Amino acid sequence: MSPVSHATHMLICFTAPMRLRQIALVAEDLRPIEQAIITELGLELCFRDPGIAEFGLRHGLFPIGDRLLEVVVPKQEGTTAGRLLERRGGDGGYMVLLQTDDVDRERARLEAAGMRIVYVAQGKTIKGLHIHPKDVGGAILSIDQADPPESWEWGGFDWEYHSRSGVIADLVAAELQAADPDAMAERWSIAIDVPVVDRTITLDDGELRFVAAGDGRGDGLAAVDVVATDRSRSGETINICGTGFNLV
Repeated sequence: MSPVSHATHMLICFTAPMRLRQIALVAEDLRPIEQAIITELGLELCFRDPGIAEFGLRHGLFPIGDRLLEVVVPKQEGTTAGRLLERRGGDGGYMVLLQTDDVDRERARLEAAGMRIVYVAQGKTIKGLHIHPKDVGGAILSIDQADPPESWEWGGFDWEYHSRSGVIADLVAAELQAADPDAMAERWSIAIDVPVVDRTITLDDGELRFVAAGDGRGDGLAAVDVVATDRSRSGETINICGTGFNLV
């Protein structure tokens, strides 16, 4: 980035809403991960989208409050998910989906900032922009708009019915690790037009944290924060799919 573009970015008035709405994990085997999510996190499967087969994947989705946790598994060679499993040596984080109120505005802004949009996901009531992973790092970033805003077609049309809160009640943060967390945080800040302070991007109702990688697995989505229904469990970490679920 040139000094001029960096200065321009720093002067932007950050006013556009941006919510953390969905996290996706990637696994080598779907069933044991789903069982762990059901047993240890108390969640319930809400949807399997047959359309995801287009990308050589199978998956399952689980609502957490009005947000979604997804697990994807490659079912053929040559998928992005499969390459990530190989690069990181096993299961882990895969994708972060943020919700905006104007995806067309975000597209124009991303293109002006030189961010590459590699895929436009289009549903009946939702549209999402997938940003090139190399432009942000750590995970695939998608910026999505749903109409109405409280809906979320990626989870099916009755995902709310399947929402359970016996163990956890909300998903409030994602933690990305990197060899250079400051550089990754700045790239994400530019991509979503929200400032980074002390390696943290504060969203409307959640946050993205950037930390130094120390487990030998390289850059990636390493952990998420979930709200424990039983507050006495705050401080525990449940490890599922190569990802830490930090109870807060």
